[in-house]
Amino acid sequence: MIHLTESIIHRSDSYKYSHHKLLPPGTETIYSYLESRGGKFKDVVFFGLQYILEQYFSGVVVTAADVEEARRDVTAHMGPGVFNYEGWMRIVNVHGGKLPLRIMAVPEGTVLGPSQVLLTVENTDPALPWLTNFAETLLMQVWYPITVASQQYAKRKMMLGFLEKTGTPESIDFKWHDFGYRGSTSQESAAIGGAAHLLSFKGTDTLIALQLIKKFYGGDNAGFSIPASEHSTITSWGREHESDAYSNMLQQYPTGIIACVSDSYDIEKACRELWGDKLKFEVLGRDGTLVVRPDSGDPAPVILRILSILGEAFGTTTNAKGYTVLHPKVRVIQGDGINYESAYEILTALERRGWSIDNLALGEGSGALQLVNRDTLKMAIKCSAVKIDGKWSDVYKDPATDPGKTSKRGRLALVHYNGQFHTIQKDQAWDNDLLRLVWENGALIERDNWTAIRNRVLQDEVAKA
Repeated sequence: MIHLTESIIHRSDSYKYSHHKLLPPGTETIYSYLESRGGKFKDVVFFGLQYILEQYFSGVVVTAADVEEARRDVTAHMGPGVFNYEGWMRIVNVHGGKLPLRIMAVPEGTVLGPSQVLLTVENTDPALPWLTNFAETLLMQVWYPITVASQQYAKRKMMLGFLEKTGTPESIDFKWHDFGYRGSTSQESAAIGGAAHLLSFKGTDTLIALQLIKKFYGGDNAGFSIPASEHSTITSWGREHESDAYSNMLQQYPTGIIACVSDSYDIEKACRELWGDKLKFEVLGRDGTLVVRPDSGDPAPVILRILSILGEAFGTTTNAKGYTVLHPKVRVIQGDGINYESAYEILTALERRGWSIDNLALGEGSGALQLVNRDTLKMAIKCSAVKIDGKWSDVYKDPATDPGKTSKRGRLALVHYNGQFHTIQKDQAWDNDLLRLVWENGALIERDNWTAIRNRVLQDEVAKA
């Protein structure tokens, strides 16, 4: 295993090492902010900063040995005279290895629109103004949990709309399952992305996310799963013993919800001749629910056909909203090819054919944790103010070739009035600024717990209940 350095000196883009020589003479403070400039989803869910600050910024993060190592590495990488040896040694000798920065941020779990300030960062030592945007690289990685949380929140709202029309909205927490662990790029991305998913749902097979939530957010029992088969546990029995494989699962887990992949050979035959006939009374005799999982084919027509076969075999009822519901002993989960667009197509098809969404859960693999990037929500950190020789000035970018990248000016505050968030100048906010001091000079000042964060995300639903 390769053990990367734990020093924050190595954790920035290479060009950042050259910036200490490029600021105007007399520069004392650089002030920057984070925002989503728009993108795929209209709601932005702020999440993940606390983890990043505790994991990478807090406590002593620079030693003299770290500085010497970084000087050798950066000099070899970029040439002599680039590395700011004196500046980093000042952090060691004057600040005890802790970063002299101040970070303000909106409470985690806040849901707001694009183009609003989410956090601000500035240096607290006027001799180290370059440090603000040196920290940008690590701070910018909050784009990932924010984007995953925002994406899953959009999926929750979509799914909830279908449930409110056709079924039981109270079941929403377990209607979208995270199967993204194996498709993640790293253990860390699986953990923080999986945690972001759990702000909107409670079903997950990304167990490492629960460890992150417990350690960094004080949350217990944040996600749940059930016994489930995979193709190997079916095909290893041989095609001629497919029903034995299914029967064995029913016997090994005689109570509770179980999910069984059933398309190893012929999904329709499995539902009609095995689940719906040969094993029917075993299914009905269990103290729990069998969830049949197809894993191939065009999802919408396959699901509709399976619902029809299972309905004929086990019976159906019509709920108070006029939609058809399978016998409570059987349900379906679609875990292949799921994303926002395909899910909408599936849910629409079921609704139009008169099936309640109570019959179906969705499981998502790489789409949940990997089919996002920084441009999904156009996340950016930009400098908006600078103090030179004791005087603050607004700064901004305004590219003629792309007006969408025009940045904000001045020191910023976030306020809420008339039912909406607004980003305004800090000196106009009075006592209403929603940005809180969360981290300063090496220490986490404000800590959010998991329950509070999730309640903020879902507060609109709570208010309607």
